[in-house]
Amino acid sequence: METIYALASARGRAGVSVVRLSGSFSYDAVAALGVKLPPMRQAALRRLHHDGVLLDEALVILFDHGASFTGERVAELHLHGSIATVSAVMRALSSQPELRLAEPGEFTRRALENGCLDLAQVEGLADLIDAETEAQRRQALRVLSGAIGRKAEGWRRDLIRAAALLEATIDFADEDVPVDVTPEVLELLDRVLLDLRAEVAGSRIAERIRDGFEVAIIGAPNVGKSTLLNALAGRDAAITSEIAGTTRDVIEVRMELAGLPVSLLDTAGLRETDDVVEGIGIDRAMTRARGADLRVFLDGGEVLPLAPLAGDIVVRAKADLHGVGVSGLTGQGIDDLVAQITARLSAAGAGAATVTRERHRLAIEGAIASMESARFEVSSEVSRAELAAEDLRLAIRQLDSLVGRVDIEELLGEIFSSFCIGK
Repeated sequence: METIYALASARGRAGVSVVRLSGSFSYDAVAALGVKLPPMRQAALRRLHHDGVLLDEALVILFDHGASFTGERVAELHLHGSIATVSAVMRALSSQPELRLAEPGEFTRRALENGCLDLAQVEGLADLIDAETEAQRRQALRVLSGAIGRKAEGWRRDLIRAAALLEATIDFADEDVPVDVTPEVLELLDRVLLDLRAEVAGSRIAERIRDGFEVAIIGAPNVGKSTLLNALAGRDAAITSEIAGTTRDVIEVRMELAGLPVSLLDTAGLRETDDVVEGIGIDRAMTRARGADLRVFLDGGEVLPLAPLAGDIVVRAKADLHGVGVSGLTGQGIDDLVAQITARLSAAGAGAATVTRERHRLAIEGAIASMESARFEVSSEVSRAELAAEDLRLAIRQLDSLVGRVDIEELLGEIFSSFCIGK
């Protein structure tokens, strides 16, 4: 493979900037900067030169083949993080014909191709880079550590055992098979199905931790929804007015509650209206409210076209006038409301699965469908082992796609395009 290089840290001024090289020529490229190569995995202070000009005094670290992030020879230059210094070093590297600038995600792609990471771990790394909250960090780190791959390997092992038992009955169809394999096959299938169904059940919560929970504030016009949103956000995110129907579109504010990513939605006031534009806003409010993870109803005494569901929060609006409930104007009841929202979302977050993406969920659902078909064939009065074995092969293939053993080429471009160039 070609030797690639890129800035691996954020662009702009910093205390330290890291330039990474990967490939067979990476050591030679560093040596060409007038550097005496240090021992493997030992940082050493070295002066970098190009065309007789001192570029910087940097830490140089080398990682050997098989002991690096990409699995290849890797060199890292830890530079003083000025824009000028980084630019000078990058120009010096670009002058070496054996090197080329890395493409987005190319370091990580090489780690995948060299067996250092599986596909789920690559996705976990992308999520870790994008993590904004503590819950996102923990979840991404769990995926990056290989949790999905370990589970998938266990499921795969059980299905291969079940398929092998069925294949034995096919191979020896004309002979007496000493043991009835049906009970063990069904036991293996039921055990894996139980795990897979639990993963699917918790996958939506895991996706929400990754993408963010939605909490919609619902109520009649002029009941104080926008004022409450501004109070929760700590800024004027929404326009407030005494005129009913001011909010026409859904306004979103991103925040963190107990380590969970949350988007608060300020929606149009729900009422009957002849105003076409306001009507569109109300329709959007109803749609977003129904799809939200939690709804906070501000009760102003009106009858709304949308009723609370189990687990939703209902509070009295404008406590500054009524003495009870919540008021975005004075802050009364805000802490209690935030505590209620946090408690409900934290309880939901506790049920998160290991799988975190729609791709994972769809693969598992496909495996479940194939396994249920196999179970039907095995347990029917006229057992058709050959059909059941084929169903299990399909299920194994679905699980293999979780970690990138099969059917991943069309995914790679999309996945790696989200990475920065230095990753």
